[in-house]
Amino acid sequence: MHFNAILKQAATNSIKSGNTSSRLRLRKAALTLTPAAVSRLKALTEGPTPQYLRVGVKQKGCSGNSYDLQFTDSKGKFDEIVNQDGVTVLVDSKALITVLGSEMDFVQDKLSEHFVFNNPNAKGTCGCGESFAV
Repeated sequence: MHFNAILKQAATNSIKSGNTSSRLRLRKAALTLTPAAVSRLKALTEGPTPQYLRVGVKQKGCSGNSYDLQFTDSKGKFDEIVNQDGVTVLVDSKALITVLGSEMDFVQDKLSEHFVFNNPNAKGTCGCGESFAV
């Protein structure tokens, strides 16, 4: 039996048996935020006009890619919208495949404070931590 015919038959059998859950797939979150990131973003975006953080990726740095964070007051047509705990973050459509499944955190120490990403897609990072490779 041809592969497409097998798939079609399996789908037909699934529908006949009432088992439609096999056709549904869980979707991986584009980006998740830690409580520290949510708290910091709430502080940064509060005000009379809504502000969003847009997460993108630019080709630069010693490992090839670098995160690009920009505040904006409008959503792009193809931006992926991440709503979590009262915060809205936009993921640039061009960066989506690169950051898919990442966790965004906010870290403070004695000398600095910044957003950091735990990206399961990253195959390596540079020594300074400013860029990554996928």
